Amino acid sequence: MSGQLSLMGFEAPPAAPRNDRLFFALQPSVAACEQITALGKVLSETHGLHSKLIAPERLHITLHHLGDHAGVPAEVVEAAGRAAARMACPPFEVVLDHAMSFRMRRDKAPFVLRSAEGQDGALMDFQRELGLAMAREGLGHSVDARFTPHVTLSYAPRELPESTVEPLRWTVREFVLIHSLLGKGEHRVLARWPLSGATHG
Repeated sequence: MSGQLSLMGFEAPPAAPRNDRLFFALQPSVAACEQITALGKVLSETHGLHSKLIAPERLHITLHHLGDHAGVPAEVVEAAGRAAARMACPPFEVVLDHAMSFRMRRDKAPFVLRSAEGQDGALMDFQRELGLAMAREGLGHSVDARFTPHVTLSYAPRELPESTVEPLRWTVREFVLIHSLLGKGEHRVLARWPLSGATHG
């Protein structure tokens, strides 16, 4: 049918660009953001990097992606809200004590902070439970089964060796749903949910 329309002089409209990314995340405390940024500058100088550091207000740990969209789909936001409302978890601590690179993506390698193996159990548990809550609300296709918790510092032109750093700590007291405007370097928090440990039905 599309071929017939084209022959008749009618072209199908181009698909709208998918520039609206949604994801659940943890945001470091204000003090932790300052410490992460300061450490990022030291590490950049140590490795001779000229890569731009991620802005403090955009530092985060991604929990689950909810897809890239053309606009913000209300049904996804509503389902995410129902999943988030199911969560019952007390505040927990995050510790970042390693700097490392992930594999090159095109011409950049994400340079990140992460926890040593075995020190992020509470965070891993929380991410898994949120994934189960998402599945109950029809978002199982968006659950990130492979989870390596990290905060991205910058996108470097080469892979860097892993190193230990002075531990950075903060207490997670909430999680958020973020709308990232791809290509604009802007994050908008659509909703926040506090961690209290109270059961929400």
